[in-house]
Order: sequence, then C-alpha cells, then structure tokens
Amino acid sequence: MRALQFTQHGPADVLHVAEVAEPHAGPGQIRIAVRASGVTPADAGLRAGRFGTAVPLPHVPGVDAAGVVDEIGAGVTGVQLGDEVFGMVDLARLGGANAEHAVLAGWAPKPAALSWEQAGGAAANVETATRALDLLGVRDGVTLLIAGAAGGVGTVAIQLATARGATVIGTAGPATQDFVAGLGAEPVVYGEGLADRVGKPDAVLHCAGTVGDLVAIAGSPDRVLTISDLSGEHGVRLTHTAAGPGADPQALHGLAIAAELAGKGAFTVPLAGVFPLEDGRAAHELSETGHAHGKIVLVN
Repeated sequence: MRALQFTQHGPADVLHVAEVAEPHAGPGQIRIAVRASGVTPADAGLRAGRFGTAVPLPHVPGVDAAGVVDEIGAGVTGVQLGDEVFGMVDLARLGGANAEHAVLAGWAPKPAALSWEQAGGAAANVETATRALDLLGVRDGVTLLIAGAAGGVGTVAIQLATARGATVIGTAGPATQDFVAGLGAEPVVYGEGLADRVGKPDAVLHCAGTVGDLVAIAGSPDRVLTISDLSGEHGVRLTHTAAGPGADPQALHGLAIAAELAGKGAFTVPLAGVFPLEDGRAAHELSETGHAHGKIVLVN
C-alpha cells in the first residue's frame, strides 16, 4: 500500500510517499480503507526528532482516520465489512494512519453530517478534548476558559463543553474572534490584560500560548490543565496518553458522543487545510506554523 513516511528525522521535506506492507487487524481491532486521515502537532514533533527515538524508522505518521471497514479482528462485534467509521490507531504505535489502510483500536460510526475530511481529522482531537473536559470536571453550570481556542483541540473542546451545558470563553487572535464565537464560545483576544477580560473561570484548558498567567486567572494550578506545555512549570498538570508515568486513560467514549452531536447538527470539525497524501510535507509545514485554525487533513 502507499503510505506517507519518513526514514530519518528532520524538516518536513524528509516526508515522502512509499510502498509499504499492509497492516492487518489484530484481536479487538478493525482495518479500514482510509479516505482521510489527520495530522497532529505530535506527528510533526516525532518527524523532527523532538521526542528522541520514540519510534523506530521508517515511520508512518498519523493517529486518526476515517474510512470503510475492510478487515475485522477477532472478538470485534457491532461492526461489519463496508461500514463507514472514524477512529484512532493503537496509540502505542504513535502512527500508522497516513496511509491507504490503517488499523484502528477505537472507533465509532461515521456520522453522515461529517464529510470524509472532517471525520478523518476528528478522533484524536475529540479524544483529547473529552479527556481534558472529564479531568477538569466540566459540566452544566461550569465556566471554562480555553486558551488557544481556534486550534484543532480548542475548536472541538468548545463544542463538547457547550454540549455539557458549560459556558465557554475562548482566547484567540483578533482575526479569529468571529470564528471562535461561531463555535459557541465567548471570544476574547489573548495577550496582556487577559485577566481583566475573562473574569474568574471555574476551570482552564491550556491548548496553546503561555501557562503562567492562566494560573493567576484560575486562582490555583489545580484548576488548570495543559495538553501542550511539557515544561512542568507552575504546577500545572499535563494530560497525555503516552506510555509511562503520568499517562491518563484514553477517553474513547467521546467518539460516540461527538458522532451523536454531529447527527443533531451540534458538532462539526473545522478544517484548517486539506492536502493529498503526496503533499504531506505541506501539511506538516502548516502544522508547525502554530496558526492552523482547525484540523489539518490528508486525503487518499
């Protein structure tokens, strides 16, 4: 099969499409013929070598995808060959989705309301956002501040949090205030004087930007959760699902919730860019700008 891969660490131009062996579904897994798959900041970090030798080379990036089920592993029920689904690979592999076939370890039926491109980029952000909202205890009546609300996880977290009945305030640049408001958040411009603009939220989800001011705004580091700050400064908890100390259980139940909301017209996946598999380099370059508003997706 054709797959995007890199055989050495480096800038985006180390990426290329190659012929690789097809994967097969193991117990509890399904395989899909991929229609679209996502690109995450972690994919770019692995490619650049920022996580050391976390993956053996050559490596096929991508952790979420959507497509048509063409192989079902032992013990799997509730899905049939030909079903349209979206989901995630086994995260222990840290990749494998940016290809013509991908093996999924968690999935849900693809809602008709989402295009292949939207569904292909949904699962990783939905899982991350759901996990973060669960850890923060976001529910009806809670006021949540999302720092970096225009990014892939932020745009999803806005919608999932408002569906729980929370009030959401989202920080974004001046040019994306209407974009954030359209997803259901009260938009505010990030930067100096932020505390005066956001009041006293019950919880803070840090997706992008600096963490320090958020602790002061929340009143305690216990009320702040980050998905992106690896420094460990300010006492803020980092949520992740990578193997090792501090890993949190995956929140795969969020996939079915997002699918149900999409069917009701209450959930979508904003797309920052859609590229053919052969243009994986351009997709990674856009991801590394840090200014992608929504999800970046590759299509086959």
